[in-house]
Amino acid sequence: MNIAVKTLLSLAGIAGAAAFLLAPGSASEEQKKTFRGVRFAHRGLYDADQTIPENSLPAFRRAADAGYGIELDVQLSRDGRVVVFHDDTLNRMCLPGEEAPVRVDSRTFDELSELRLASSDERIPLFREVLELVGGRVPLLVELKTGPRRRELCEKTTALLRMYGGPFCIESFDPRIVLWYRQNAPKILRGQLAEPPHYYVKDEKMPAAEGFVLGNTLLNAAARPQFIAYRIGDIPFTVHAAEKMGAMRFRWTSREEGDAPDADAVIFEHYRPKD
Repeated sequence: MNIAVKTLLSLAGIAGAAAFLLAPGSASEEQKKTFRGVRFAHRGLYDADQTIPENSLPAFRRAADAGYGIELDVQLSRDGRVVVFHDDTLNRMCLPGEEAPVRVDSRTFDELSELRLASSDERIPLFREVLELVGGRVPLLVELKTGPRRRELCEKTTALLRMYGGPFCIESFDPRIVLWYRQNAPKILRGQLAEPPHYYVKDEKMPAAEGFVLGNTLLNAAARPQFIAYRIGDIPFTVHAAEKMGAMRFRWTSREEGDAPDADAVIFEHYRPKD
């Protein structure tokens, strides 16, 4: 075997390995059609000054009334209720005067209900309440937050979604959560949230190697996401490759019209898309 043939075989092997690592899961055209072209209001249609706070019932009502899809975040209270809240801690939205971080999962739902969102009259809602409010009027994009009780969160969130009659899909930054859905609820459209590696290092204090793996979606071989929700800006070739192989293109977070023109679905905030 001459050198040229060996080189070609080596390159073919590398290409095959790369394709295996990056390949997405398959989704039906019917699944894709449900979410193609949807504009998801990030944490509901909330105000930049939090007059109507993020992830609040009025923000979700306003988004549904306007006909936009809704992106929201779920996690567990200490007593195992599925609540809608973005941050791991309560400090930014509910306890700005507290110096020490206060985790959401350190409080029961009754304790969380005593707090108010961004000095408004609104409280942290249960996921069940949001589902009842939306009532299937618009598609939901449900982000599951990671944590030590992620399996419990997956199970309880899925149980609520299976009783819900409207369109929805799920996503997470944690590939282990996306993998759980592949293994336990394969009929639910699942997506991998990701952003460029340096954000994991800077914001999440991750080691550079871990940020590189997550930022380039190199764990697709395990989770096989059917869409990739990537931060608007520079998209790595690994993500483009997965999308060429069939992953839907979701993008976040758009803050002006037309800044993600090639996306299948866009998560937006602080403006109202025209289409």
